[in-house]
Amino acid sequence: MIPAELSSRHRSSWQAELAAAITDPAELLAALALDPALLPAARSAAAGFRLRVPWSYVRRMRRGDLHDPLLRQVLPVGAELAEVPGFVADPLGERAANRVPGLLHKYRGRALLVTTGACAVHCRYCFRREFPYAEQVSGEGRWDAAIAAIAADRSIEEVILSGGDPLVLSNARLGALTAQLVTIGHVRRVRVHTRTPVVLPSRVDDGLVQWLASLRRPVVVVHVNHAQEIDAELAAAFARLRAAGATVLNQSVLLAGVNDSAGALVALSTALHDAGVLPYYLHLLDRVRGAAHFDVPAERARALMRDIGARLPGYLVPRLVREEAGAPGKTPVL
Repeated sequence: MIPAELSSRHRSSWQAELAAAITDPAELLAALALDPALLPAARSAAAGFRLRVPWSYVRRMRRGDLHDPLLRQVLPVGAELAEVPGFVADPLGERAANRVPGLLHKYRGRALLVTTGACAVHCRYCFRREFPYAEQVSGEGRWDAAIAAIAADRSIEEVILSGGDPLVLSNARLGALTAQLVTIGHVRRVRVHTRTPVVLPSRVDDGLVQWLASLRRPVVVVHVNHAQEIDAELAAAFARLRAAGATVLNQSVLLAGVNDSAGALVALSTALHDAGVLPYYLHLLDRVRGAAHFDVPAERARALMRDIGARLPGYLVPRLVREEAGAPGKTPVL
């Protein structure tokens, strides 16, 4: 574990902790007592996609263990620089679904609002590593065109707040955004896709709880990949989300070297249930450039699902899916 003196100074508020997130691979390696020889490759990979990880997440990692499942998700490595056929900049064809700046409309009945390009953590497998955020969410009135398009399309019943990560925005900014959405009569639900509470549980503060409670039937989809991510602080944050009236679901990504074993997946579903969160989706890796070393073949994924299905009740077995450009919805793999 990280010594308390390395991290306690960053815990005065979620904003302070976010501002103090580790962005230098040398600092991360030193904090975890890892071999400095890893630094050149880490810096080379981080030059293309920056390192960013809050101390609250680092504290859950095992010191001296290069194979720690949390570390593997955030540490830049040389394998990211390899060009692998089939791994591309826009694996989900999101540019084609970009209806107006800031709005992706891929599936009937719901649309995704790109609220920000910022995240509390930079996951190395992120399918939006090369997303053109500057074209989507910059300038004053950055959501105006997207909200107008939602208001004009009565088929849109659900708006998904995504990014980046919407919860890096202040409570005031979130409130200003959803105040416009709730005036649109045909929008029945607001869904929030976020990893911020997982890496920064302090983000679930009183203001955020009040904001969620003001929404109609809010759904919060969090992103936990490994049981080790769920500690007492995160479980308490999940409880606060539920207390605000939110339905809390989890989606994971199947990642080689992180959770690609039946034991890890069973432990994850069990820990989620203990924390009051329902497993929802387990995604095959989106084939984004720089993430090929995380890929788990579909046939192996199916075998894992058969194994965990034999060990868990059905409500704790997530749906194994992949996302495909142009498909009308998530594609079941089983």
